[in-house]
Formats: sequence, C-alpha cells, structure tokens
Amino acid sequence: MNMAEVISRSCRKYEPKTAILYEGRSYSFAEMDVMVKQHASFLRGLGVKKGDRIAIQLPKCMDFIFLHLAALSLGAITLPLNPGYTLDEVRYFLTDSGSSFFFSDAARFERVQQVVDEIPQLTTILIDEPSPDGFDAVQQEVTKVGADDPRDYPTGEDDVAMICYTSGTTGKPKGAMITHRNLVTNTMALQRVWQWTDRDRLLHVLPLFHVHGLNVALHGGLNAGCTIVMHQAFDPHKAWMAVEQEKCTMFMAVPTIYYRLMNEWETVRPALDSMRVFISGSAPLLENLFYRFEDATGYRILERYGMTEAQMITSNPFDVDGRIPQSVGFPLPGTEIRVVSDAGRDVEPGDVGEVWLRGDNIFKGYWQMPEKTRESFSDGWFRSGDLGYQDPRDKMRLYLVGRAKELIITGGYNVYPKELENVLESHEDVLEAAVVGMPDEDFGERVTAFVVLRSGTEGFSQEELIGFCRNHLAAYKCPKTVLPISELPRNAMGKIQKQVLQQKDETNP
Repeated sequence: MNMAEVISRSCRKYEPKTAILYEGRSYSFAEMDVMVKQHASFLRGLGVKKGDRIAIQLPKCMDFIFLHLAALSLGAITLPLNPGYTLDEVRYFLTDSGSSFFFSDAARFERVQQVVDEIPQLTTILIDEPSPDGFDAVQQEVTKVGADDPRDYPTGEDDVAMICYTSGTTGKPKGAMITHRNLVTNTMALQRVWQWTDRDRLLHVLPLFHVHGLNVALHGGLNAGCTIVMHQAFDPHKAWMAVEQEKCTMFMAVPTIYYRLMNEWETVRPALDSMRVFISGSAPLLENLFYRFEDATGYRILERYGMTEAQMITSNPFDVDGRIPQSVGFPLPGTEIRVVSDAGRDVEPGDVGEVWLRGDNIFKGYWQMPEKTRESFSDGWFRSGDLGYQDPRDKMRLYLVGRAKELIITGGYNVYPKELENVLESHEDVLEAAVVGMPDEDFGERVTAFVVLRSGTEGFSQEELIGFCRNHLAAYKCPKTVLPISELPRNAMGKIQKQVLQQKDETNP
C-alpha cells in the first residue's frame, strides 16, 4: 500500500483529462504521472532510498507536488515545511528529523543557509538554481533522466509516508508519523462521504505544507480523478472569479478564508450554478458565519473535524439538511470516537469530555518521542486533547467546545502558547509571558500576549516585541497584540489562570 501508487493508478485511468490547472498552465493526468516518474528518477540519482527523510520548504507550486509524490514512490518520507518558518525553526525540524535532503528555493535558502551549513549529512537542492545556460538546473536534470521507471513503491501499509510537525504544550514541536495506511484509508473514506468523482472540479486555495491542503485536497482530488484548479496564493476576488469561470464544483477552506470571501461577495457576486459543496475545517466555524454565508450564497457550508495526528475524523453529512452549525458531524468510515471523563470512562451524551479516537486514520506515533507517544494513547485509543460532547438525540454526532491543550487556531493554523511564551521570555525586558487566543472575526482567534516586564524597564514597545518574535517564529505564530500587565493571575497552586486573561479588556488590561 503506497499513496503515490494509488495516485499513479488514477493518473493512468484518467490519462487525457486535466489533473491540475495551475495559474493557467494545464497538466493532464498522463503528464502528471510522467513528471512524478522523472522526479523519482532524479531523486534516485541523488541517492534517495527507502526511509530517507526529504524536507520540502517551497511555496505552493508544482515542484512541491512532483517531489512529494516521487519521494513517496521510492519509500522515502516527506517532511513538508511552512515556507514562512524561520532559521531557528528550520534548524530544529531538519536536525530532529535527521533529514538527508532539503529542497528549497533561492529566496528561502538565503534565510536558512547558516542552518544548512551546520548539518553535514544534508544535501540541499534549490529548484530554481540557474544552470550555466540560464535555465532551471533541476528541471533540466529531471528531463534528462532515462525512460526506466524507478518507482518500486517498497512500502508496507504501516511504513511512514510523512512526518508533519505539530507543536506541543511544552513548546517542543512533535513530528507526527503518518503512514501510507493512514493516507490511503482516509482518502478513500472522504471520497465516499463527500461523493467525490471524476466529474468534480476542485478550487484549491490551501497551502500544500498543511495536512488540509496536501493530504485532503490534493491527494483526494487526484485519487478521485477530478480536475484541481490551483492558485499559488489565496485572493478572495480571484477565488470567486475562478469558481464562476472554471465551473468549479468543490471548495475547501478554513473559516478565515470564508470571512474574506464574504467581505468580497457584494463586489463580485459570482454565478455559483456549478458548485455542489463548500467545505470548512482546521478551525471552528462560528455560527454567524455559517448563516451569513448561507444567506448570501444559498449554500450551507459542510464542516468537518480533523487534526494532524488523525487527518480527517468526522464530517457533517453530504445531505444539506444534515449539516448543523457548530457540529462537526459523524465519524468517517473506519473511524471510532469516544467522549470520556478525566477518569477515562465514557460520559453520557450531552456531557463534555475529552474526545478519544481509534481507526486506520490514526498516526503511528511521534518521531523519536516514545514517551509522548505512550502518553497520547490509552488502550489503543488516541487522546485528542479536544473537548466535546455527543448529541443526546444521536450520540454519533459530535460537537467540539474547546481544546484541553490550550491550542490557539488562528486563520486555520495551530499556535501553541508555550512555544511563543518561550520566545517572549527570552527577551531581556520580559520577566514572564502568557499567550491566549482572543475572539477575532477574521482569524477566528487572535494571538494575544500578556507580558510582565522586568523592573526598571522603560519605554515598552509592542512593535519591538512583535518584531523580536518574528525573528524566531513564523509570522502566524506571533502575537497580533502584546499587552503589559503588572502580574499574571494565578490560582492557589501557582498555575496561570488564562481564562482570566481572556476576559480582560484589551484596551485596559
């Protein structure tokens, strides 16, 4: 079982069709298969073998897709990295994963070259490095490879296909090991639940380094034989026009994108006759946005629930009447859920508890963190850290109410407070820091930091602290607001009471 092999079969089945329309350039399924084969030959020539970790830090582009699928076809493990990661973050991911190969471009490499030079076993390839005759050197090498197909798919179903880093509450990111079984079974389950077919045209506006954009949208679309209309970056006006002009039938996004689409609705008012489903995930969809979108467009958004360690877990029904605001729906085929108390016993429907998960979609464990892996499982059930309850009238329907691990989801991206707090407290003027999520109509949650300054510190500058954070972390992890406070509220045991901070008036903390 190999995800790249499954996609290659689809490519052969739907050869003449357009697989991806990227910024006006059309790639047929047949061409996709050839390009993946050529990239696999290129990787084989570099010495890539089964189990090698292949880090990819690129903007959304076709090279990312070809390299990812080519690496999987050789049994290698891909490590998709956010193009916005800073030098410190890239250093950790490359060294922790033991990556042997790092694919990037000139713009990103300039920011992280110091790190790359520190890792002797790492081979770095820039996809846009010019050759002596002025052409793209990597593309020239790819097209020069022989006709033999090196794709031997040497993996079992429980071999690791991807390592996707997800921050932990301690501030140390954990590499979730996602297997080929996880990828294939989840892809097939989504095709069934969302009634995905080769007649669909998916507008792809999500980043490729994220599980939502890569595992769900890209893998799912190619597997189903549908045409993927893909833009390098999201623009609400451009997206609305693409839905109309390209006759798109499917759209996947995070709530932030839906807010921005609504802000552009009156300007564009596109024809949506071709659309059959709008899907939202990666962050809670507020009820007012659910109804605002339906009132404006006539379409009821289908919300689902997923996470890096489990990919997609539940989905609202494809049947429009079954989509209920604030519910994340029912478990996907092959997935089981429980809602349990702190003692690990099932709670009654309607009562809140931690959501536990079991199924072929659940990851293998955390890379080189056996203790963290053991802590995350109980009798074969994965402890998600999410709080929710099951509908008293239909206990299979799930609602989420919060996150036990203090995760902030801003614009669909996960931010764990401890990682940012560690950076803030490394600043010479900051004694203590506490980071919380504040409600935000655009981002869902706004990253807000409360800081206790050291005595004698004068001339507090919010801009300076935000800039300091941006030097160490990707922009989405950094605070939108930094507020000075005389002391952090604590309970009798000395634990910071973040719920108190979230109730404060940000204009007068």
